[in-house]
Amino acid sequence: MRSSWIIGGVLLAVSATSSHAAQPDFAYGAYQRGLYLTAFREANLRLEKNNNDAAAMTLLGELYNQGLGVAIDPKKASEWYRLAAQRGDANALASLGLMALDGRGMAKNQAQGRAWLEEAAAKGSPVASHNLGLLLLTSGSDADLQKAVDLLKKAAEAEIPDAQHALGVLYLKGRGVASNAQEAARLFERAARNGSSVGEVEYAILLFNGDGVPASESQAARYFRRAAAKGNAIAQNRLARLLVAGRGVPANRVDAAAWHILAAAQGLSDPWLDNAFKDLTADERTRAEKLAAERLGMR
Repeated sequence: MRSSWIIGGVLLAVSATSSHAAQPDFAYGAYQRGLYLTAFREANLRLEKNNNDAAAMTLLGELYNQGLGVAIDPKKASEWYRLAAQRGDANALASLGLMALDGRGMAKNQAQGRAWLEEAAAKGSPVASHNLGLLLLTSGSDADLQKAVDLLKKAAEAEIPDAQHALGVLYLKGRGVASNAQEAARLFERAARNGSSVGEVEYAILLFNGDGVPASESQAARYFRRAAAKGNAIAQNRLARLLVAGRGVPANRVDAAAWHILAAAQGLSDPWLDNAFKDLTADERTRAEKLAAERLGMR
């Protein structure tokens, strides 16, 4: 029986995509529903029936890698990934590459990590394409930059939000591609739709400035608020500024102060906002602190 999983992995990975077998996959179904002990049991049952079931090996590696239903054990995770990789599983190869780059569950080895990512990318893993692309961006080589662009395009087409964001940044800066704010905006919006808070922030900035997309301060504020609610400090800071100035949203200094408190707690200071809130009443400060605590507790 052959099947594939959408696996998270470590470090920069976000997800892996592939086709599913036509027959029911009880192990993967349990994994998707958060029934990790059941997923662990079903994966082992599959291996009892077929000791070459690479997808089951990859799932066991993922469970050990993240500590889902079992104690976290990077070494065991890498062992299962290796067994699956030896049988050609692209998801396992992608996870092995990231673990080698980080020295997690094995000795750190950048050359081996890159080789595994290259093999996984060649097999069509969008996660590997994304992470290999990011790795190549750091080399300083023009040839690697062009390879990185091609890899990120493949991952972006597979709806990997972090790849869409990374590619959008390249278009915005004109790095490896012709500068194109409209294409950057399109990619940031796709990343935002796929749940990326950094994509939401980048898209909100373009919306606010009317760069590559029609200007809309109200839409910008909505995207900043979405990212702020996810804990993005930059979004919290920008939303606080909009709320103070009443741009895109009705002015509300208590709401603004609450977001500023959350951003500052993450190390993002802002003297302009400090000055804007210096004359808050004691009651307003108390309300802002309570609102910030409530928002922190909701995440």
